[in-house]
Amino acid sequence: MLPDEPPQPPASVAAPAALVEAAPAAERPERMNRSAVLWVALAIFAQESVWNFYDAQVPAQLRQFVSSATVIGLIMGLDTGLGVIVQPWTGLISDRLARSRTGRWPIVVAGACVAAVPFALIPWATGLPMLMLCIFAFGLTANSFKGVTETLVSDYVASQQRGRAQGFIKAGVSLTIIVSALISLLVVDHSLRAAFAIPPVLMVVMVTLSYCFLGRRHPTALRREDTGTGTDTDQADPFSSPWAVLKDLVREPSRARLLLMAGIFCFAGMWAALRSLTTPYGTEVLGMTRGAAGGIALPGAIAFLVCVVPLAYLSHRLGELRMIRYGIALFVAGLLVGFAEPTPAFTAASVAIASIGYAVFSVNGLVALWGLAPNNRVLGAYTGLYTVASASGMALGPALLGATVDLTGWRYMFLNAAVLGAVTFAVFTLVARRAGRPLAAAS
Repeated sequence: MLPDEPPQPPASVAAPAALVEAAPAAERPERMNRSAVLWVALAIFAQESVWNFYDAQVPAQLRQFVSSATVIGLIMGLDTGLGVIVQPWTGLISDRLARSRTGRWPIVVAGACVAAVPFALIPWATGLPMLMLCIFAFGLTANSFKGVTETLVSDYVASQQRGRAQGFIKAGVSLTIIVSALISLLVVDHSLRAAFAIPPVLMVVMVTLSYCFLGRRHPTALRREDTGTGTDTDQADPFSSPWAVLKDLVREPSRARLLLMAGIFCFAGMWAALRSLTTPYGTEVLGMTRGAAGGIALPGAIAFLVCVVPLAYLSHRLGELRMIRYGIALFVAGLLVGFAEPTPAFTAASVAIASIGYAVFSVNGLVALWGLAPNNRVLGAYTGLYTVASASGMALGPALLGATVDLTGWRYMFLNAAVLGAVTFAVFTLVARRAGRPLAAAS
Protein backbone atom coordinates (compact mmCIF):
# COMPACT_ATOMS: atom_id res chain seq x y z
CA MET A 1 0.00 0.00 0.00
CA LEU A 2 1.42 3.40 -0.95
CA PRO A 3 2.34 5.77 1.89
CA ASP A 4 -0.04 8.51 0.72
CA GLU A 5 -3.05 6.23 0.52
CA PRO A 6 -5.46 6.23 3.46
CA PRO A 7 -5.65 2.87 5.26
CA GLN A 8 -8.45 0.69 3.92
CA PRO A 9 -10.70 -1.41 6.13
CA PRO A 10 -9.61 -5.06 5.95
CA ALA A 11 -11.56 -7.38 3.68
CA SER A 12 -10.77 -10.33 5.91
CA VAL A 13 -9.20 -11.11 9.22
CA ALA A 14 -5.77 -11.32 7.64
CA ALA A 15 -5.07 -7.59 7.72
CA PRO A 16 -5.52 -7.01 11.46
CA ALA A 17 -3.64 -10.25 12.03
CA ALA A 18 -0.59 -8.85 10.30
CA LEU A 19 -0.86 -5.68 12.34
CA VAL A 20 -0.58 -7.87 15.42
CA GLU A 21 2.71 -9.22 14.07
CA ALA A 22 4.40 -5.84 13.74
CA ALA A 23 3.32 -2.21 13.75
CA PRO A 24 5.64 0.77 14.07
CA ALA A 25 5.37 2.73 17.26
CA ALA A 26 4.79 5.90 15.23
CA GLU A 27 1.47 4.51 14.06
CA ARG A 28 0.25 4.05 17.64
CA PRO A 29 -0.28 7.58 18.94
CA GLU A 30 -3.12 6.86 21.31
CA ARG A 31 -2.20 6.76 24.99
CA MET A 32 -3.23 3.96 27.30
CA ASN A 33 -6.09 4.72 29.69
CA ARG A 34 -4.17 3.99 32.87
CA SER A 35 -7.02 4.53 35.31
CA ALA A 36 -9.20 2.11 33.34
CA VAL A 37 -6.38 -0.46 33.33
CA LEU A 38 -6.03 -0.05 37.10
CA TRP A 39 -9.70 -0.74 37.78
CA VAL A 40 -9.90 -3.65 35.34
CA ALA A 41 -6.76 -5.08 36.93
CA LEU A 42 -8.40 -4.73 40.34
CA ALA A 43 -11.45 -6.70 39.19
CA ILE A 44 -9.28 -9.46 37.68
CA PHE A 45 -7.07 -9.47 40.78
CA ALA A 46 -10.18 -9.98 42.92
CA GLN A 47 -11.43 -13.02 41.02
CA GLU A 48 -7.97 -14.57 40.69
CA SER A 49 -7.44 -14.26 44.46
CA VAL A 50 -10.49 -16.47 44.93
CA TRP A 51 -9.29 -19.01 42.37
CA ASN A 52 -5.80 -19.21 43.92
CA PHE A 53 -7.21 -19.82 47.39
CA TYR A 54 -9.62 -22.37 45.91
CA ASP A 55 -6.76 -24.32 44.31
CA ALA A 56 -4.70 -24.16 47.50
CA GLN A 57 -7.32 -25.18 50.09
CA VAL A 58 -10.14 -27.16 48.45
CA PRO A 59 -7.97 -30.29 47.91
CA ALA A 60 -7.30 -30.37 51.65
CA GLN A 61 -11.03 -29.98 52.27
CA LEU A 62 -11.75 -32.92 49.97
CA ARG A 63 -9.23 -35.05 51.87
CA GLN A 64 -11.68 -35.14 54.77
CA PHE A 65 -14.07 -37.22 52.67
CA VAL A 66 -11.96 -38.70 49.84
CA SER A 67 -8.74 -40.69 50.29
CA SER A 68 -7.87 -41.21 46.61
CA ALA A 69 -5.54 -38.58 45.16
CA THR A 70 -6.79 -39.48 41.68
CA VAL A 71 -10.39 -38.73 42.62
CA ILE A 72 -9.37 -35.45 44.25
CA GLY A 73 -7.49 -34.50 41.09
CA LEU A 74 -10.53 -35.29 38.95
CA ILE A 75 -12.78 -33.19 41.19
CA MET A 76 -10.32 -30.30 41.08
CA GLY A 77 -10.39 -30.54 37.30
CA LEU A 78 -14.16 -30.15 37.29
CA ASP A 79 -13.91 -26.35 37.11
CA THR A 80 -11.76 -26.63 33.97
CA GLY A 81 -14.42 -28.75 32.27
CA LEU A 82 -17.13 -26.32 33.28
CA GLY A 83 -15.07 -23.42 31.94
CA VAL A 84 -14.68 -25.09 28.55
CA ILE A 85 -18.47 -25.40 28.31
CA VAL A 86 -19.61 -22.14 29.89
CA GLN A 87 -17.09 -19.46 28.93
CA PRO A 88 -17.64 -19.35 25.15
CA TRP A 89 -21.39 -18.90 25.72
CA THR A 90 -21.10 -16.20 28.38
CA GLY A 91 -18.39 -14.52 26.33
CA LEU A 92 -20.74 -14.30 23.36
CA ILE A 93 -23.55 -12.96 25.54
CA SER A 94 -21.17 -10.34 26.94
CA ASP A 95 -20.27 -9.30 23.38
CA ARG A 96 -23.91 -8.45 22.80
CA LEU A 97 -24.12 -6.54 26.08
CA ALA A 98 -20.88 -4.70 25.30
CA ARG A 99 -22.71 -2.38 22.92
CA SER A 100 -25.45 -1.62 25.45
CA ARG A 101 -25.40 1.12 28.06
CA THR A 102 -24.37 -1.21 30.87
CA GLY A 103 -21.75 -3.11 28.90
CA ARG A 104 -20.49 -6.47 30.20
CA TRP A 105 -20.75 -5.36 33.82
CA PRO A 106 -24.06 -7.09 34.72
CA ILE A 107 -22.47 -10.48 34.08
CA VAL A 108 -19.35 -9.59 36.07
CA VAL A 109 -21.09 -8.05 39.10
CA ALA A 110 -23.91 -10.59 39.30
CA GLY A 111 -21.51 -13.48 38.74
CA ALA A 112 -19.20 -12.32 41.52
CA CYS A 113 -22.06 -11.93 43.99
CA VAL A 114 -23.56 -15.33 43.19
CA ALA A 115 -20.22 -17.19 43.11
CA ALA A 116 -19.26 -15.78 46.51
CA VAL A 117 -22.06 -17.74 48.23
CA PRO A 118 -21.09 -21.36 47.40
CA PHE A 119 -17.41 -20.51 47.89
CA ALA A 120 -18.01 -19.21 51.41
CA LEU A 121 -20.14 -22.30 52.21
CA ILE A 122 -17.38 -24.81 51.35
CA PRO A 123 -16.01 -25.12 54.93
CA TRP A 124 -19.57 -25.45 56.26
CA ALA A 125 -20.19 -28.65 54.28
CA THR A 126 -20.56 -31.60 56.65
CA GLY A 127 -20.60 -34.31 53.98
CA LEU A 128 -19.28 -35.04 50.51
CA PRO A 129 -22.60 -34.42 48.68
CA MET A 130 -22.90 -30.93 50.20
CA LEU A 131 -19.24 -30.19 49.46
CA MET A 132 -19.62 -31.35 45.85
CA LEU A 133 -22.69 -29.15 45.46
CA CYS A 134 -20.71 -26.12 46.65
CA ILE A 135 -17.77 -26.97 44.37
CA PHE A 136 -20.04 -27.45 41.35
CA ALA A 137 -22.02 -24.28 42.03
CA PHE A 138 -18.87 -22.23 42.47
CA GLY A 139 -17.22 -23.67 39.36
CA LEU A 140 -20.31 -22.99 37.26
CA THR A 141 -20.93 -19.41 38.43
CA ALA A 142 -17.28 -18.35 38.71
CA ASN A 143 -16.52 -19.59 35.20
CA SER A 144 -19.54 -17.72 33.86
CA PHE A 145 -17.85 -14.34 34.44
CA LYS A 146 -14.14 -15.24 34.59
CA GLY A 147 -13.47 -14.72 30.88
CA VAL A 148 -15.86 -11.77 30.72
CA THR A 149 -13.84 -9.91 33.36
CA GLU A 150 -10.66 -10.48 31.36
CA THR A 151 -12.38 -9.09 28.26
CA LEU A 152 -13.17 -5.78 29.98
CA VAL A 153 -9.77 -4.40 29.01
CA SER A 154 -10.84 -4.49 25.35
CA ASP A 155 -13.71 -2.09 26.13
CA TYR A 156 -11.58 0.63 27.70
CA VAL A 157 -8.19 0.31 26.00
CA ALA A 158 -7.45 0.81 22.31
CA SER A 159 -6.32 -2.30 20.46
CA GLN A 160 -2.76 -1.00 20.04
CA GLN A 161 -2.39 -0.55 23.80
CA ARG A 162 -3.90 -3.83 25.02
CA GLY A 163 -0.58 -5.65 25.20
CA ARG A 164 0.83 -3.01 27.54
CA ALA A 165 -2.35 -3.12 29.60
CA GLN A 166 -2.05 -6.90 29.88
CA GLY A 167 1.44 -6.46 31.31
CA PHE A 168 0.13 -4.44 34.26
CA ILE A 169 -2.79 -6.81 34.71
CA LYS A 170 -0.58 -9.93 34.72
CA ALA A 171 1.76 -8.29 37.21
CA GLY A 172 -1.20 -7.71 39.50
CA VAL A 173 -2.49 -11.24 39.02
CA SER A 174 0.89 -12.68 39.99
CA LEU A 175 0.46 -11.02 43.39
CA THR A 176 -2.68 -13.08 44.07
CA ILE A 177 -0.46 -16.05 44.92
CA ILE A 178 1.02 -14.00 47.76
CA VAL A 179 -2.44 -12.94 48.97
CA SER A 180 -3.66 -16.54 48.94
CA ALA A 181 -0.56 -17.70 50.79
CA LEU A 182 -0.96 -15.00 53.47
CA ILE A 183 -4.60 -15.94 54.10
CA SER A 184 -3.60 -19.60 54.38
CA LEU A 185 -0.70 -18.76 56.68
CA LEU A 186 -2.44 -16.29 58.98
CA VAL A 187 -6.10 -17.35 59.08
CA VAL A 188 -6.69 -20.99 58.05
CA ASP A 189 -5.32 -22.59 61.24
CA HIS A 190 -7.32 -20.20 63.42
CA SER A 191 -10.65 -20.21 61.58
CA LEU A 192 -11.21 -22.12 58.35
CA ARG A 193 -14.66 -20.57 57.87
CA ALA A 194 -13.26 -17.04 58.21
CA ALA A 195 -10.47 -17.90 55.77
CA PHE A 196 -12.98 -19.03 53.14
CA ALA A 197 -15.06 -15.89 53.72
CA ILE A 198 -12.25 -13.38 53.13
CA PRO A 199 -11.54 -14.00 49.39
CA PRO A 200 -15.18 -13.82 48.21
CA VAL A 201 -15.84 -10.69 50.27
CA LEU A 202 -12.77 -9.05 48.74
CA MET A 203 -13.95 -10.16 45.30
CA VAL A 204 -17.41 -8.64 45.67
CA VAL A 205 -16.06 -5.38 47.13
CA MET A 206 -13.35 -4.94 44.49
CA VAL A 207 -15.61 -5.83 41.56
CA THR A 208 -18.25 -3.43 42.84
CA LEU A 209 -15.68 -0.63 43.18
CA SER A 210 -14.45 -1.31 39.66
CA TYR A 211 -18.00 -1.12 38.36
CA CYS A 212 -18.66 2.15 40.21
CA PHE A 213 -15.63 3.79 38.60
CA LEU A 214 -15.84 2.24 35.13
CA GLY A 215 -19.44 1.22 34.57
CA ARG A 216 -20.74 4.79 34.33
CA ARG A 217 -18.05 5.57 31.72
CA HIS A 218 -18.88 2.58 29.55
CA PRO A 219 -21.16 4.24 26.95
CA THR A 220 -18.37 6.59 25.83
CA ALA A 221 -15.40 4.29 26.48
CA LEU A 222 -16.27 1.31 24.30
CA ARG A 223 -14.00 0.97 21.28
CA ARG A 224 -15.50 -0.03 17.93
CA GLU A 225 -12.58 -0.23 15.53
CA ASP A 226 -14.44 -2.73 13.38
CA THR A 227 -17.54 -0.61 12.82
CA GLY A 228 -15.97 2.05 10.61
CA THR A 229 -18.60 4.74 10.19
CA GLY A 230 -20.98 2.85 12.39
CA THR A 231 -23.40 1.85 9.66
CA ASP A 232 -22.71 -1.85 10.09
CA THR A 233 -24.03 -1.87 13.60
CA ASP A 234 -27.50 -2.26 12.20
CA GLN A 235 -26.61 -5.31 10.12
CA ALA A 236 -27.45 -8.80 11.26
CA ASP A 237 -24.78 -10.32 13.46
CA PRO A 238 -23.32 -13.40 11.72
CA PHE A 239 -21.96 -14.68 15.06
CA SER A 240 -25.23 -15.46 16.79
CA SER A 241 -23.95 -18.50 18.68
CA PRO A 242 -20.66 -20.15 19.68
CA TRP A 243 -21.22 -22.63 16.85
CA ALA A 244 -21.17 -19.78 14.35
CA VAL A 245 -17.93 -18.48 15.88
CA LEU A 246 -16.39 -21.96 15.70
CA LYS A 247 -17.54 -22.42 12.10
CA ASP A 248 -15.91 -19.13 11.13
CA LEU A 249 -12.76 -20.15 13.02
CA VAL A 250 -12.46 -23.43 11.13
CA ARG A 251 -13.36 -22.04 7.70
CA GLU A 252 -11.05 -19.01 7.83
CA PRO A 253 -8.84 -19.43 4.72
CA SER A 254 -5.39 -18.84 6.23
CA ARG A 255 -6.09 -21.06 9.28
CA ALA A 256 -4.07 -18.54 11.30
CA ARG A 257 -6.61 -18.40 14.13
CA LEU A 258 -6.87 -22.18 14.34
CA LEU A 259 -3.09 -22.50 14.40
CA LEU A 260 -2.87 -19.83 17.11
CA MET A 261 -5.32 -21.84 19.21
CA ALA A 262 -3.06 -24.87 18.75
CA GLY A 263 -0.04 -22.79 19.79
CA ILE A 264 -1.85 -21.56 22.91
CA PHE A 265 -2.73 -25.16 23.75
CA CYS A 266 0.91 -26.25 23.38
CA PHE A 267 2.56 -23.42 25.31
CA ALA A 268 0.05 -23.44 28.16
CA GLY A 269 0.46 -27.21 28.38
CA MET A 270 4.24 -27.04 28.55
CA TRP A 271 4.12 -24.37 31.25
CA ALA A 272 1.66 -26.38 33.34
CA ALA A 273 3.82 -29.48 32.89
CA LEU A 274 6.95 -27.65 34.02
CA ARG A 275 5.17 -26.31 37.11
CA SER A 276 3.72 -29.71 37.98
CA LEU A 277 6.85 -31.84 37.53
CA THR A 278 9.66 -29.57 38.73
CA THR A 279 9.23 -30.60 42.39
CA PRO A 280 9.44 -34.37 41.72
CA TYR A 281 12.36 -33.67 39.35
CA GLY A 282 14.14 -31.97 42.24
CA THR A 283 13.66 -34.95 44.54
CA GLU A 284 14.42 -37.62 41.92
CA VAL A 285 17.37 -36.05 40.07
CA LEU A 286 18.81 -33.36 42.34
CA GLY A 287 18.42 -35.24 45.64
CA MET A 288 16.57 -32.34 47.26
CA THR A 289 13.96 -32.57 49.99
CA ARG A 290 10.34 -32.05 49.02
CA GLY A 291 10.25 -28.59 50.58
CA ALA A 292 13.50 -27.47 48.99
CA ALA A 293 12.42 -28.80 45.59
CA GLY A 294 9.16 -26.89 45.89
CA GLY A 295 11.17 -23.69 46.37
CA ILE A 296 12.81 -24.02 42.95
CA ALA A 297 9.88 -22.12 41.45
CA LEU A 298 10.40 -19.03 43.65
CA PRO A 299 13.07 -17.34 41.47
CA GLY A 300 10.81 -17.92 38.47
CA ALA A 301 7.89 -16.21 40.20
CA ILE A 302 10.08 -13.22 41.05
CA ALA A 303 11.45 -13.07 37.49
CA PHE A 304 7.90 -13.14 36.10
CA LEU A 305 6.79 -10.28 38.35
CA VAL A 306 9.83 -8.11 37.58
CA CYS A 307 9.85 -8.65 33.81
CA VAL A 308 6.20 -8.81 32.80
CA VAL A 309 5.57 -5.03 32.48
CA PRO A 310 8.80 -4.22 30.58
CA LEU A 311 8.06 -7.15 28.27
CA ALA A 312 4.61 -5.72 27.60
CA TYR A 313 6.14 -2.39 26.53
CA LEU A 314 8.64 -4.19 24.32
CA SER A 315 5.81 -6.19 22.75
CA HIS A 316 4.06 -2.91 22.00
CA ARG A 317 6.99 -1.94 19.81
CA LEU A 318 7.82 -5.27 18.18
CA GLY A 319 4.42 -6.92 17.78
CA GLU A 320 2.69 -9.66 19.75
CA LEU A 321 3.32 -12.70 17.56
CA ARG A 322 6.98 -11.83 17.10
CA MET A 323 7.46 -11.45 20.84
CA ILE A 324 5.70 -14.75 21.54
CA ARG A 325 8.20 -16.50 19.29
CA TYR A 326 11.06 -14.80 21.12
CA GLY A 327 9.47 -15.90 24.40
CA ILE A 328 9.23 -19.52 23.26
CA ALA A 329 12.88 -19.44 22.17
CA LEU A 330 13.84 -18.11 25.62
CA PHE A 331 11.65 -20.78 27.25
CA VAL A 332 13.46 -23.53 25.32
CA ALA A 333 16.87 -22.00 26.09
CA GLY A 334 16.07 -22.01 29.80
CA LEU A 335 15.09 -25.68 29.67
CA LEU A 336 18.34 -26.57 27.90
CA VAL A 337 20.30 -24.79 30.66
CA GLY A 338 18.60 -26.99 33.24
CA PHE A 339 19.30 -30.13 31.24
CA ALA A 340 22.95 -29.28 30.64
CA GLU A 341 23.78 -28.80 34.33
CA PRO A 342 21.45 -30.73 36.71
CA THR A 343 22.23 -28.85 39.94
CA PRO A 344 19.82 -26.95 42.20
CA ALA A 345 21.32 -23.57 41.26
CA PHE A 346 21.22 -24.17 37.52
CA THR A 347 17.74 -25.69 37.75
CA ALA A 348 16.44 -22.62 39.59
CA ALA A 349 18.08 -20.40 36.96
CA SER A 350 16.55 -22.58 34.24
CA VAL A 351 13.06 -22.18 35.67
CA ALA A 352 13.59 -18.42 36.03
CA ILE A 353 14.61 -18.07 32.37
CA ALA A 354 11.67 -20.23 31.27
CA SER A 355 9.35 -18.10 33.44
CA ILE A 356 10.43 -14.95 31.60
CA GLY A 357 9.67 -16.72 28.32
CA TYR A 358 6.24 -17.68 29.60
CA ALA A 359 5.66 -14.10 30.78
CA VAL A 360 5.99 -12.98 27.16
CA PHE A 361 3.27 -15.43 26.14
CA SER A 362 1.11 -14.55 29.14
CA VAL A 363 1.07 -10.89 28.13
CA ASN A 364 0.55 -11.41 24.40
CA GLY A 365 -1.38 -14.64 23.88
CA LEU A 366 -4.89 -13.29 24.42
CA VAL A 367 -4.09 -9.97 22.72
CA ALA A 368 -2.82 -11.82 19.64
CA LEU A 369 -6.04 -13.86 19.49
CA TRP A 370 -8.11 -10.67 19.80
CA GLY A 371 -6.11 -9.23 16.92
CA LEU A 372 -7.03 -12.21 14.76
CA ALA A 373 -10.75 -12.01 15.60
CA PRO A 374 -13.04 -11.19 12.64
CA ASN A 375 -14.30 -8.05 14.42
CA ASN A 376 -14.49 -6.46 17.85
CA ARG A 377 -17.98 -7.79 18.46
CA VAL A 378 -16.71 -11.28 19.31
CA LEU A 379 -13.85 -10.46 21.68
CA GLY A 380 -15.68 -12.02 24.62
CA ALA A 381 -16.28 -15.21 22.66
CA TYR A 382 -12.61 -15.27 21.63
CA THR A 383 -11.59 -14.85 25.27
CA GLY A 384 -13.64 -17.97 25.93
CA LEU A 385 -11.87 -19.79 23.10
CA TYR A 386 -8.52 -18.73 24.56
CA THR A 387 -9.58 -20.23 27.87
CA VAL A 388 -10.66 -23.46 26.17
CA ALA A 389 -7.28 -23.79 24.44
CA SER A 390 -5.15 -22.86 27.47
CA ALA A 391 -7.19 -24.88 29.97
CA SER A 392 -7.12 -27.94 27.72
CA GLY A 393 -3.35 -27.59 27.37
CA MET A 394 -2.91 -27.21 31.12
CA ALA A 395 -5.00 -30.33 31.70
CA LEU A 396 -3.11 -32.52 29.21
CA GLY A 397 0.40 -31.00 29.25
CA PRO A 398 1.59 -32.58 32.53
CA ALA A 399 0.37 -36.00 31.38
CA LEU A 400 2.17 -35.65 28.03
CA LEU A 401 5.47 -34.59 29.58
CA GLY A 402 5.04 -37.25 32.27
CA ALA A 403 4.69 -39.90 29.55
CA THR A 404 8.02 -38.83 28.05
CA VAL A 405 9.60 -39.05 31.50
CA ASP A 406 8.31 -42.61 31.85
CA LEU A 407 10.04 -43.44 28.56
CA THR A 408 13.38 -41.67 29.12
CA GLY A 409 13.71 -41.15 32.87
CA TRP A 410 13.61 -38.01 35.06
CA ARG A 411 17.11 -36.95 34.04
CA TYR A 412 15.83 -36.06 30.55
CA MET A 413 12.69 -34.20 31.62
CA PHE A 414 14.02 -30.74 30.72
CA LEU A 415 15.31 -31.98 27.35
CA ASN A 416 11.93 -33.58 26.59
CA ALA A 417 10.17 -30.32 27.48
CA ALA A 418 12.60 -28.39 25.25
CA VAL A 419 11.74 -30.65 22.30
CA LEU A 420 8.03 -30.07 22.85
CA GLY A 421 8.75 -26.34 23.16
CA ALA A 422 10.48 -26.42 19.78
CA VAL A 423 7.30 -27.86 18.29
CA THR A 424 5.38 -24.95 19.81
CA PHE A 425 7.88 -22.50 18.27
CA ALA A 426 7.25 -24.06 14.86
CA VAL A 427 3.50 -23.64 15.30
CA PHE A 428 3.79 -19.93 16.17
CA THR A 429 6.21 -19.36 13.28
CA LEU A 430 3.58 -20.80 10.94
CA VAL A 431 0.93 -18.59 12.57
CA ALA A 432 3.04 -15.49 11.93
CA ARG A 433 3.55 -16.42 8.28
CA ARG A 434 -0.13 -17.18 7.71
CA ALA A 435 -1.17 -13.96 9.44
CA GLY A 436 1.22 -11.72 7.52
CA ARG A 437 0.99 -13.17 4.00
CA PRO A 438 -2.43 -11.77 2.95
CA LEU A 439 -1.57 -8.21 4.02
CA ALA A 440 1.69 -8.34 2.11
CA ALA A 441 -0.22 -9.40 -0.97
CA ALA A 442 -2.66 -6.55 -0.59
CA SER A 443 -0.04 -3.85 -0.08
